[in-house]
Amino acid sequence: MTDKQKAVAYWKQNLKYLIVLLIIWFVVSYGAGILFKDELNNIRLGGFKLGFWFAQQGSIYTFVILIFVYVRLMNKLDKKYGYDE
Repeated sequence: MTDKQKAVAYWKQNLKYLIVLLIIWFVVSYGAGILFKDELNNIRLGGFKLGFWFAQQGSIYTFVILIFVYVRLMNKLDKKYGYDE
């Protein structure tokens, strides 16, 4: 595999990771916090309605978790294509 082919494959996989993680973040922040709020409000978490919790805290926690997931995925991808330090 040439360096150019390796770079193209690397960025293709990187974009797949980004798209999947951004879709997850969108579904959690917009979907759970706004679209599914009424259904989620039937469940309570720590005394608060779950729809309110997702709108206020859940999307932030999910975003932070997704950052760590992205770092782990990228470290594995870097090693696979020989870009690790």
